[in-house]
Amino acid sequence: MMTEASSTQVPRPEYPRPGFIRKEWLSLNGAWEFGYDDEDVGEEEQGYLGDAPALFTQTIQVPFAFQSKLSGIEDPSFHDVVWYRKSFEIPENWNGQRIVLHFGAVDYLAKVWVNGQLVAMHTGGNTPFQADITPSLVQGNNIIVLRAEDFSRDVTLPRGKQYWLEQSAAIFYTRTTGIWQSVWVEPLAAVHLSKTMITPDIDRNEIRIRTFLHGFKGGDSLKLRVTVSYSGEVVAEDQYAVKSAEQLRTIGLSDFTDHGLGRLWSPEHPNLYDIQFQLVSDEELLDEVAGYFGMRKVSIEDGKLCLNNRPYFQRLVLDQGYFPEGILTAPSDEALKRDVELTKEMGFNGVRKHQKTEDPRFLYWCDKLGLLVWSEAANAYEYSEAYVRRFTQEWQEIIERDYNHPSIITWVPLNESWGVPNVQMDTRQQQHGLAMYHLTKSLDAMRPVVYNDGWEHMTTDLVTIHDYESRQEVLEERYATAETAVTAMPANRRIFVGGASYQGQPILVSEFGGIAFKKSEWEGWGYSGAENEEDFLIKLKAVVDPMFTSPVIQGYCYTQLTDVEQEINGLLTYDRTPKAPLEAIRNIMMHKNG
Repeated sequence: MMTEASSTQVPRPEYPRPGFIRKEWLSLNGAWEFGYDDEDVGEEEQGYLGDAPALFTQTIQVPFAFQSKLSGIEDPSFHDVVWYRKSFEIPENWNGQRIVLHFGAVDYLAKVWVNGQLVAMHTGGNTPFQADITPSLVQGNNIIVLRAEDFSRDVTLPRGKQYWLEQSAAIFYTRTTGIWQSVWVEPLAAVHLSKTMITPDIDRNEIRIRTFLHGFKGGDSLKLRVTVSYSGEVVAEDQYAVKSAEQLRTIGLSDFTDHGLGRLWSPEHPNLYDIQFQLVSDEELLDEVAGYFGMRKVSIEDGKLCLNNRPYFQRLVLDQGYFPEGILTAPSDEALKRDVELTKEMGFNGVRKHQKTEDPRFLYWCDKLGLLVWSEAANAYEYSEAYVRRFTQEWQEIIERDYNHPSIITWVPLNESWGVPNVQMDTRQQQHGLAMYHLTKSLDAMRPVVYNDGWEHMTTDLVTIHDYESRQEVLEERYATAETAVTAMPANRRIFVGGASYQGQPILVSEFGGIAFKKSEWEGWGYSGAENEEDFLIKLKAVVDPMFTSPVIQGYCYTQLTDVEQEINGLLTYDRTPKAPLEAIRNIMMHKNG
């Protein structure tokens, strides 16, 4: 039972982790005390004790960063050390259980105290962390204090599109500092599930389930019950004794129809199975978690990119996940859902999430409504040993968090040589790219990995090219053969570096278009321009048609879904108003009547 979050006064009241749901939880979103610490004296003055009124001079609406309008502050200037404070009470019926505090994401360094005791430290702006705060709690009112530190000017920080200058410009946007995803607490037994990893195998009609227990010490008489259902009907059940903190189980599914296709997951048919885990000890229920999974397979067969063992042409749109009033944080769950709906209504079957690890709620709607996702990290801009350490850790946490989402079909650790700007010649940077490729493959064997999206590839499962050429005849000639595609240098960058060469991988144009069309009072730029709606649709068709007529291109990613700050090259304005009729865009993107 959700406690406080049922109130309409609480921002983002939905359960933050839709693939790993517990019934009992308490949202800590909403009003927090807040303050800047520009002199970085808060710790020295023991601000973590919660009784430093000079430190908490403002009120902020969590989970919105102070730079955003929805935070109630809307200050885009540099404040790299900030403090948060909130009081809360634990519901009486939670007594006797472990109380775990969750943060969806805090940018960039976080320290958390409860009643003056340090309970958590975390590095990385895009991934969740948690802490068992039970030993720090008192009866009645409790105080959480969080110190967040950002590094606004550090170009070796994995930052994505957050600009290191105060005013947004070119392809860089307003920064995000501090809490920007939901905060919540939940009660747990001493022994409980910490995570699951679900791997579908459509060829064998099985799912491979790895479960991980926290607090397991051995010798306990524990059993795990697993129930799989589809549309409310139970299709598989399993129960087994728990002998270790990590266990592996394979469950067969015998409910497939239509030669195994009837319940597979795809954008056209986003079929999802529900799965429930119950941890019991002598019939006492210790933990119960609800989730879901999709039966789908991504593979490359004879050079063809396949979904569920059949060649599949990917029609993607570049999606940066920015919002006018929330910046990186969507104003509501409905706004995330609407972005997915609009994307599908325009004829796309997927998105390439650009320089952002997206909110799990967005991935849920992609799973639920049917939209492919290329998951791309927020990159640094320059290379350093500190960058390698930071980025490697965070990328592993991203894969762990999002492994179970059927919508995610491609991992993209690097984009356009960000973080490795000298990868063409620098062997260290080349090796870093190779390390990220192989690290990703070591953590997830079921998804393709792109070495460096756009150009300057070495070992890669997909050859991806960024090309903002606007002339139809040039695009047609350039993508007439695989040889002309991989030898072209549309951004004056080589497609391969370090002695690597084309080995027959699928070729996709993973950024193109970017046609600027001013549809509101908003000023901005794009890669090419359109004068009016008719001109926009003509120029849109001119760049999209060659993607379909090419005999070698197996998918595309159009730039971009929405205008973003000073960019006006979206298919939608920043407030999600279509720049042309959705059906007209859909016909072009699906190559209908063309």
